[in-house]
Amino acid sequence: MSSLQFYNSLTRQKEVFSSLTPGRVGMYVCGPTVSGESHLGHARPFITFDIVYRYLRHLGYQVRYVRNITDAGHFEEEGRESEDKISKKAILEKLEPMELVQKYTNLFHWAMREFNNVEPSIEPTATGHIVEQIVMIQRIIADGYAYEANGSVYFDVEKYHKDFSAKGMQYGILSGRVLDDQLETTRELESQEEKRNKSDFALWKHAAPEHIMRWQSPWGEGFPGWHIECSAMSNKYLGAEFDIHGGGMDLQFPHHECEIAQSAVCNHQIPAKFWLHNNMITINGRKMGKSYNNVIKLSELFSGTHEILTQGYSPMTVRFFILQTHYRSTLDFSNEALQAAEKGLRRIWEAFTQLNKFVIAENNISAGDPDLEQKCFEVLNALDEDMNDDLNTAKVLAGLFELVPVINSIKDGLIKSNALTTATMQMMKEKFNTFLVDIFGLRDEKKHDDQKLGAVLQLIAEIRKDARAKKDYATSDKIRNQLLEAGIQLKDEKDGGLSWELV
Repeated sequence: MSSLQFYNSLTRQKEVFSSLTPGRVGMYVCGPTVSGESHLGHARPFITFDIVYRYLRHLGYQVRYVRNITDAGHFEEEGRESEDKISKKAILEKLEPMELVQKYTNLFHWAMREFNNVEPSIEPTATGHIVEQIVMIQRIIADGYAYEANGSVYFDVEKYHKDFSAKGMQYGILSGRVLDDQLETTRELESQEEKRNKSDFALWKHAAPEHIMRWQSPWGEGFPGWHIECSAMSNKYLGAEFDIHGGGMDLQFPHHECEIAQSAVCNHQIPAKFWLHNNMITINGRKMGKSYNNVIKLSELFSGTHEILTQGYSPMTVRFFILQTHYRSTLDFSNEALQAAEKGLRRIWEAFTQLNKFVIAENNISAGDPDLEQKCFEVLNALDEDMNDDLNTAKVLAGLFELVPVINSIKDGLIKSNALTTATMQMMKEKFNTFLVDIFGLRDEKKHDDQKLGAVLQLIAEIRKDARAKKDYATSDKIRNQLLEAGIQLKDEKDGGLSWELV
């Protein structure tokens, strides 16, 4: 089997992955800014890096997966005025900032559970690491690569670029942007007059009197810039150098570029060995944006309440839709594409369910159909090769779909069960389970819904049991009859228990 390869954004080529410490992987992924509910665009990076996490663990690595929560000022140094999204939103919603942060953090965690994402090893918050950020800023100032102006601190990009280019860590090394071009094209932004150069970015911002979130620092009361948060947290939990840094392609510049510069000054090296970036989701060929009214919140996506949706789409349908395209390719969302994904997921899951029902003959060492045996064997062996080729989930799913007609033909009796050897049938079962469940994180939504329904009915049963104990037969009968009208029949068992079935 081939070795795992990732496309490394830093070197702009595929490279064989090897961890800094054998058997262990440190991975940092930029998490959400919890100033609002996560939307469709956010789903892709978190599902993508959930797959990376699952696959590395499948390969036997012990992974420390760190995904942060940005719950303090979020600065946009490119394309708009600097703003603290959380303070601004807190005022609009008439909430305390940390009340708003908790509200949207809870919503984010809910969405991750719906997508069946594995929880990260560590989920640090920006507000919980103010001290670490201040210490890192002090080190950058002490080394001469940042300066204070009116209570704010800015990173000196030109000085850094001049000194670190000879060390192979120039500003623009990740994004490929040329600093001279940036100086000519950078827009006039808020507090620009405080900076020595247009390209300099904020490490710490002075808090105006009306600013709600603020902390004491050597430069007065203020709050951290966006980029310093991730540098401080990744350094604390993964060290000066770690294996993988991930995020959406939109973070490549300026966020990840600035992280490299900050960390290089403090630790004299680029923080991550591999930089992985997923591409964007467009909607009907357009980038998501408020002006297009096509920013779909995840709760709207699941319920179908956004006006451009013709129906709601389940979390597993969305997950499957995302996995059908390579993570570095643009993914275009449309109702038609989601409906096709819904049908495709149902088809492959039904085949998987049927495959698990097959009774595999023992010691069938010769195939009744050698050509079919060879075809299936080749498809099954290619799955690992495709996954090792920069996580090509799309090709893996295409390979599994090649086997669906074989499974269905065996079920329908068009192909005899002994057409394939015992070893190939067993391998087919294992590969379907490994990829669909363990690595891709898909689950049987019908079974999942039945479990939730069972929990609700258990609660109703307890209420009905209490009513009967109090001889409130009217309430007891009402519960039973109304459930029956809804197509659910309750059955009282002899041992006092209760069962139910759909009718």
